[in-house]
Amino acid sequence: MTERKALAFHLCSDYAIRMAKAKRQYVCQNCGSVSYRWQGQCADCGEWNTLVEEASETVFSAKHDLSKGGRSLALETLGEHSPMPERMLCGIAEFDRALGGGFVAGSATLIGGDPGIGKSTLLLQAAGRLAKAGKSVVYISGEEAAGQVRLRAQRLGLGDAPVALASATSVRDILATLDSRDADFVVIDSIQTMHSDLIDSAPGTVSQVRASAQELIRYAKDGGAAIVLVGHVTKDGTIAGPRVLEHMVDTVLAFEGERSHQYRILRAVKNRFGGTDEIGVFAMGEEGLGEVSNPSSLFLTDRSRDVPGSVVFPALEGTRPVLVEVQALTVRLASGATPRRAVVGWDSGRLAMVLAVLEARCGLQMGGAEVYLNIAGGYRLTDPAADLAVAAALISAFSERPVPADAIVFGELSLSGEIRPVAHDALRLREAAKLGFSRGWGPKGMKAVNGIGVTGFTRLGELVDLMLGRD
Repeated sequence: MTERKALAFHLCSDYAIRMAKAKRQYVCQNCGSVSYRWQGQCADCGEWNTLVEEASETVFSAKHDLSKGGRSLALETLGEHSPMPERMLCGIAEFDRALGGGFVAGSATLIGGDPGIGKSTLLLQAAGRLAKAGKSVVYISGEEAAGQVRLRAQRLGLGDAPVALASATSVRDILATLDSRDADFVVIDSIQTMHSDLIDSAPGTVSQVRASAQELIRYAKDGGAAIVLVGHVTKDGTIAGPRVLEHMVDTVLAFEGERSHQYRILRAVKNRFGGTDEIGVFAMGEEGLGEVSNPSSLFLTDRSRDVPGSVVFPALEGTRPVLVEVQALTVRLASGATPRRAVVGWDSGRLAMVLAVLEARCGLQMGGAEVYLNIAGGYRLTDPAADLAVAAALISAFSERPVPADAIVFGELSLSGEIRPVAHDALRLREAAKLGFSRGWGPKGMKAVNGIGVTGFTRLGELVDLMLGRD
């Protein structure tokens, strides 16, 4: 072999070795970021031991040669008429409310929640009612055998529902089965167990989840079936797998609640066919998940009156006001001790802001006291109007003076101590009147509704003076 041929052979061999090494990559199973070398901690999301070796995908860097073909797209204008998509009601009003009016044909919905929260139970109830209404329903379980699903349906009173069941994890087999039937509603439980033979990696990895979801969503779009994908969640409560999975689907639903509590909340995180501010409230019972048409009465059940630190807040979820109880407890510590702050159901950063305003603007020395805040029933508040209710609960607990049992409190708090107006105050007061409340404390400018007397405040100091009896 000549020297030139030996050099060429060496270069080709080195190139082949480098290309072979480049075929492997490490993908974070939490956020989906890609690294070409293994490391203990993901550089993007900060999670430990989440990088898994997977086969790299082929990347094409060549430019398209338009002279060799290409179909010209038919462009449309925004002014053309587009009919509203038809809705498919599942027969569970709270489920349909969270979806914005029911399932849409040809749509893909992703529902996530903690293990045992009731995702499979709710979807089996919806599938059974749709099947009894004459829809063609297919339920594919990758985690349970068909017999287990059948037993659950019998416990829910849906043993006679004509739902087609199967236990499978192969996407190719599932698509072949669905092609043989004209399905209207398909449930895949869960997407993390699905496996596509086009990807050389284990089920549950980022590549498998993305590829399996893409094939199933394409079937829904082409065939006009409404498909629901069940997704696992991480320890932080977010849906496991790549973030692109949430971008691929049309609707993302989060099933919230504690397994130790009776109620569950279905909240829309993303919805291309409706709003994301509606919730569905359910109560877990012996016969599955039951609808709660009046959640305010549920969250205020067995509420103790005239207890310091207890305040009723009218939260607004979409068009539905929900009355919840805000509970606060303060414990004075000896000088030099480090106080603790514990929050359940609210933002801890928001609590720190309210405490700072109470101390800096109102003169309440709460820096040396432990503070515990809880939203009763496990409900999670995101409404900014809860600021004033939390402040009232803290003032009541700190002074050991209860807030009147027939009063509701709401309003947004600024860093200057001003109380800002909030949206739909009349709707909040109207809901409170239904449950027997007779007075409302909130921002200045509120108007009495249904006989409820209102007291408006401009600054937080005015509320402090009223609760502490100052002139």
